[in-house]
Amino acid sequence: MNSVKGKSICIFSAKGGVGKSVMAVNLAGVFSRLEKKVLIVDLDLTGGAIATYLNKPFEKSIMNFTEDYANNHYQSIRDYVTHYNDSIDFLAACKDPRQGTRISASYIEVVLEKATNEYDIVIVDTNHVLSEFNVTLLDKCDEILLVVSNDLMDLKNMRNLIHIFKDAEKTNYKVVLNNSINPYKKYYSMYDVKSMIKANIDYYIDAAFFLRTMDNYVSDGTILTLENKMPKIYPKVYKAFLAICNDLMEDEDDK
Repeated sequence: MNSVKGKSICIFSAKGGVGKSVMAVNLAGVFSRLEKKVLIVDLDLTGGAIATYLNKPFEKSIMNFTEDYANNHYQSIRDYVTHYNDSIDFLAACKDPRQGTRISASYIEVVLEKATNEYDIVIVDTNHVLSEFNVTLLDKCDEILLVVSNDLMDLKNMRNLIHIFKDAEKTNYKVVLNNSINPYKKYYSMYDVKSMIKANIDYYIDAAFFLRTMDNYVSDGTILTLENKMPKIYPKVYKAFLAICNDLMEDEDDK
């Protein structure tokens, strides 16, 4: 168990298909390089992608965790995670999406507490729906990374989401503009994007990170930020991921 409580980070968006899961696994890769013990928690309960992206079969999921906890059979969160490498584990979403509807938002705080007691960094992936479950998750996580793309509907939805955050006086979020999700969508400049969402862009993932062969990496379970060639081939993108991780760790050190 960690002597110092770890940090929980939720990867969220206002629209699906903007690269949240890819962001989650690549941030895990950088944190791993920084010698942090990382747990990725897949809370997209009906369409979880983390196990697929890491190409790892799993025996237990968040469903097993909640059932055992409810029945006083829980001992350690490590009994439910799947190992990716020596420093990265993941807690998978339900195998059957119907099971996801049976998991109450009341378990979110329990999962985060148990995870941050055992890991330095807990990265939470979820879907983009502002459900009761996700609202609770956003409230309980230490930090939020909002991922947005250069897409009109996405920008409109992000503006609305940030407006909600501001009304709630929520400040523990950063915005990541992911231009790699579709490099052919270059409709709006950085100035336009900031004006449209009425917020700053804290980090930028360059369109150069768009990979036509991404499916090959997924089928191999490869985390690109763990590849030694990554900083040389995609220096701007790697620096962006590194900046996110360093900023989050700096925030934790300042507490």
